[in-house]
Amino acid sequence: MSQSLQGFCGVLSPEQYAILREHGTERPYTSPLNDEKRTGTFACADCGQVLFESNAKYESGSGWPSFWQPVPGAVAITEDLSHGMVRTEVHCSNCNGHLGHVFPDGPKPTGLRYCINGLALTFTPEIG
Repeated sequence: MSQSLQGFCGVLSPEQYAILREHGTERPYTSPLNDEKRTGTFACADCGQVLFESNAKYESGSGWPSFWQPVPGAVAITEDLSHGMVRTEVHCSNCNGHLGHVFPDGPKPTGLRYCINGLALTFTPEIG
């Protein structure tokens, strides 16, 4: 049985804790959510706030679930100077959990690619 750790709002696996609370990154192409094609919503794995809708998800080829737009007000961004580069970090606006990064190489209409760790998300399919 896997050990679990206390997150901001809930209990997280060690892997989820490393991403959401310690700014880690999962290996590319390891998340089942990368291939999720059903209609539904993607929420923060810690606090449950809905972050992205499936109609904003697309295949970026990056190896992580990618979205061109978050739910309004659901994410916040900060400058990330780690790893010797400047990137824009994306985190949950409710619990401040690290989700991934946003890059200016996405599709229209926003031109943005929200590159998100699958372990930082949960998926709820639309019923009906």
